Amino acid sequence: MKKVLLRTSMILLMGTLVFSCNNSDDNTNQVANVTKKEVIANYADIAYANYKAAYDDAVVLETAINTFTDAPTQANFDAAKDKWKQSRESYGTTEAFRFANGPIDDENGPESLMNAWPLDENYIDYVEGASTSGIINDPITFPIIDKAFLEAQNENGGEKNISVGYHAIEFLLWGQDLTAPSEKKAGLRPYTDYVVGLNGTANFQLRRAAYLKVCADLLTDHLDYMVNQWKVGGTYRTVFLALPEDKAIQNMYLGITTLVSAELPVERMYVALGNADQEDEHSCFSDNTHRDIALNLQGVINVYQGKYGNIDGASLEDLVKQANTIVYNDTEVAVTTSLANVAAIITPFDLAISGGIDSVEGAKVNKAVVSLKNLGANLLAGAAKIGIVVNG
Repeated sequence: MKKVLLRTSMILLMGTLVFSCNNSDDNTNQVANVTKKEVIANYADIAYANYKAAYDDAVVLETAINTFTDAPTQANFDAAKDKWKQSRESYGTTEAFRFANGPIDDENGPESLMNAWPLDENYIDYVEGASTSGIINDPITFPIIDKAFLEAQNENGGEKNISVGYHAIEFLLWGQDLTAPSEKKAGLRPYTDYVVGLNGTANFQLRRAAYLKVCADLLTDHLDYMVNQWKVGGTYRTVFLALPEDKAIQNMYLGITTLVSAELPVERMYVALGNADQEDEHSCFSDNTHRDIALNLQGVINVYQGKYGNIDGASLEDLVKQANTIVYNDTEVAVTTSLANVAAIITPFDLAISGGIDSVEGAKVNKAVVSLKNLGANLLAGAAKIGIVVNG
């Protein structure tokens, strides 16, 4: 009887061991290390999805602008401005694909035709004290306003001579922001700048409407170009996926670290803070700069974590976690801190910077600047742990 029990116990024990081994194998499969190839492919999926969202929102913006210019009413004007802000939500996160040796910034890339700033307002239209300035108010020199002409005028004669893109559209919708930051008001351009007849304001309303429509049309053209570059089988996506893995990963890191270490905290935040000047903020006409900052940061996080919309795949974060948990944890803290410090900036941004760096609100901006740079340093540390040298 004892032998039977012993034999039975041994069988049960062996079964338990086999079951345990099978469970261990399953767990190993579930937490299997991601590969660089998987991370690279997921990045391409995110780039395409993000640019597609930006394009779709730009189409909605163009439709709203066409509706307004065809029937210039206050309601249609407000709707066009709302759609501009909506379009910035999807575009803002695409900034994480800048500086990454991709199609947005190459010699034929459309970046300067979409998001270039700061712009010299009187290159486009009237400004305070100069009612006849700008292309719009000079039909003799510039008789035809069309896509080819406005593209050719972009940065013609100076880098601030921006003729097209999001911020040209923004200026044409809001006008200059001439109110004190404490009033918390954006630009107050009246919709009647587009009304012909006795109720119209300013001059050349039809030329202004034509200019606005052309800018919207060009914006969708350029975003469509980016969508086609990143789509499955697209020209740049094919090139990107064929790069040596470490080169592709290096480009990914170059994009997000340049944005979060230099471009965003320095050029887009600290310069404006140091000068305490709303003219130096990114979306200075619409007072939408706080969203630009938050979205640029979110774009960096999207790339690092491999997530966007319904996409949640292999990521740089996964590679770092596999290589070094200390750096992974430090970066996670840096992400959380950056999000919190950016969220703490008072809105609108021109009010936050109005007192300079030594003011209470200015100090909050500077705290966010420091945390963004720290996030950049952590990202670079993670890159080093997976064998990637990022050359800025």
